[in-house]
Amino acid sequence: MNPSPATNPLRYAWWIVVLLFPVALLNYLDRQMLATMKASMVGDIPSIANKADWGLVLGGFKWTYAVLSPFAGYVADRFGRRYVIGTSLLVWSMITWWTGHVTTFHELLTARALMGVSEAFYIPAALALIADYHPGDTRSRAVGVHQTGIYLGQICGGFAGYIADSPDHGWRWAFSTCGMVGAIYALPLFALLRDPPRAAAPVDAPGEPRGVIRGLLGHRNFILLVLYFTLPAIAGWVVRDWMPEILREKFHLGQGKAGVSAILYVQIASLIGAVAGGFLADRWMRTTSRGRIFTSAIGMVLFLPALFSVGNAGTLGVAIAGLVVFGFGWGFFDCNNMPILCQIARPEWRATGYGIMNLVSISCGGFGDVAFGALRDRHVPLNLIFGAFAGVALLSVVIVLLIKPRAEVSAAAA
Repeated sequence: MNPSPATNPLRYAWWIVVLLFPVALLNYLDRQMLATMKASMVGDIPSIANKADWGLVLGGFKWTYAVLSPFAGYVADRFGRRYVIGTSLLVWSMITWWTGHVTTFHELLTARALMGVSEAFYIPAALALIADYHPGDTRSRAVGVHQTGIYLGQICGGFAGYIADSPDHGWRWAFSTCGMVGAIYALPLFALLRDPPRAAAPVDAPGEPRGVIRGLLGHRNFILLVLYFTLPAIAGWVVRDWMPEILREKFHLGQGKAGVSAILYVQIASLIGAVAGGFLADRWMRTTSRGRIFTSAIGMVLFLPALFSVGNAGTLGVAIAGLVVFGFGWGFFDCNNMPILCQIARPEWRATGYGIMNLVSISCGGFGDVAFGALRDRHVPLNLIFGAFAGVALLSVVIVLLIKPRAEVSAAAA
């Protein structure tokens, strides 16, 4: 029996996180499998001609995901989070199942684009729902715990290369099975999720824009947050999507070992970083309204040595060490983006705001995937590429420190 929101508000707030945890896991498992099973899929679909084509498959998902994210966020803000989350899970699970049955490059490209459409509706709605139920005192921790589901999904996806190599299973079995699991879980999710009661809309302050788009895009702090959310994410997408292939080629690894080496350690580190970063940010907020910003900036500083070591690694151990540091810093960054947004945007604008952030960030990530594939086709050294990423991370530290957030109300006062 699920807790009642009316009689156990804090307990139900954490129940929301528990319900969404498997959805977050599936959301990123379905994405990550593509990167770790690349060799098997390319061998089975000969119309994928080169790395640029594969970059287009990766980018196609991101572009449709990005373009739909603001609309998805607006729908969640306007009509409620519950049905948006459940429908998104059901539809993307059906497309995941179909991905296991494609036979041509264009079918795969279409399936990934449609998955981008369906998955675009989940993250803005889910994080906004968690933020609705977790005011102030537990917000970064709650978001951090939810994000650990994402990292576990990526970890599971890292082992997908072994499934792809298995003669008894294969990459088609992996997609079909994950699709069926997600579709089944969507049914109880619909029944158990609840939207919080809608609060009365606040009265506009004199001179404050009334519309959501003007209110967000005309806000200096929101523009800075969009930039901060975007710049380091380009490196994050390349690490997530290309690292299995990078390690496989550079260190002559099998598909299974390359996937595990690229995904397992960095995601475990991200998981630990998200929990630690959430705890630190919530504690730091007791003494300063910039506690979440300072915590996120610490994570970004960790990107600098991590990206340099990944780009210059001469051994697999050095590369993995760099990925671990990168993952820990990513956890600090990831668990505080929505909480920082909550200090900038109105509650009824949160999902839309996160959707706009996704639009910019993931569009750039898609171009980053295509550009990285093209650069590798031209044999541009990895140390130059990842050195540029480190420079972008340094700029991001400056950007986040320029944000001036509002103070939060505590859970007791909310």
